Amino acid sequence: MPGAAKPNELTRRVMVGGVPLGGGAPVAVQSMLNAPADDAAANLAQIDALAQAGCEIVRMAIPRKDCLDTFAAVCERSPLPVVADIHFSADIAIEAARRGAAKLRINPGNIGGLAKTDAVLDAAGEAGIPIRIGVNAGSLDNDLAARDDLTLPEKLARSAADYVRHCEGRGFHDLVVSAKAHDVMTTVRTYRLLSEELPHVPLHIGVTEAGTTFQGVIKSASGLGILLEEGIGDTLRISLTDDPVTEVRACWTLLAALDLRRRGPELVSCPTCGRCQVDLIALAREVEERIAGLGKPLKVAVMGCVVNGPGEAADADIGVACGKGSGAVFSKGAVVRKVEESAIVDALMEEIGRL
Repeated sequence: MPGAAKPNELTRRVMVGGVPLGGGAPVAVQSMLNAPADDAAANLAQIDALAQAGCEIVRMAIPRKDCLDTFAAVCERSPLPVVADIHFSADIAIEAARRGAAKLRINPGNIGGLAKTDAVLDAAGEAGIPIRIGVNAGSLDNDLAARDDLTLPEKLARSAADYVRHCEGRGFHDLVVSAKAHDVMTTVRTYRLLSEELPHVPLHIGVTEAGTTFQGVIKSASGLGILLEEGIGDTLRISLTDDPVTEVRACWTLLAALDLRRRGPELVSCPTCGRCQVDLIALAREVEERIAGLGKPLKVAVMGCVVNGPGEAADADIGVACGKGSGAVFSKGAVVRKVEESAIVDALMEEIGRL
């Protein structure tokens, strides 16, 4: 029905440091650190790079107890809230809560049972921080994984929902849920079930183990795009086998494409054809690199010829329509200057600087 609230407008508000999740807050962008877990300087350098790219929450793995001192040092100096990612050890999760974690991420399939979960809940409650219940297709508990009367999405949703009910039954409500798979449609079906079964719980959406950049971006954008368009998802990570900064850029590009949030520039460029008389592919790539660090939500067009130049990109804030070895720089459809091919990128950047 027109005007009806979307699912992510009805979830409970959870705070991760100073970043709100759920309750209609903007979909938050996050990534995960991949620097050595015992190197505070390397992790802090990566956090700085992620913050500049627009990351709002970072997650750090704590694989061993001897990494807790490093984790505490990172939390103390990080400009972003740091989530402690823990598998297999409730003791590490408890200590991370005491050492500055803004949120804990635990997995029902490997944290060690409900008694150990309860101890983690107590520690998070004392620290005043939320917990993400993170279920993965590859680490379901054995009894649930063995059932043949449930589909994989049903198993994932059941695991998460049962865990949420246990936590809430003990009075802990500061929860976020994720239930990820590497298969796109399994992920979509799982989150649809979760949105129905746990309408009050904020959802962290993502396609896990999505692959390297090309495949991973396509899989993530197709699955997460479906969910976000349906209003499902309060925070997202696009998981890539790549630099985490690339994950953040991909998240913002997806949110902008869906007209949900805009942070940086959008590049509009034509696919080229036989009419093109400049090296448009190289030009477009250079422009993309030059504008990547801009914090302005501009639309920048790089068009190969007059056929799809100012006309088709008339809504661009700035752009260029290329001719034979030259380009006409335009703004809002009106030409402002003409330059040689070698000067196109610099001319565009100069005009962007004037906006």
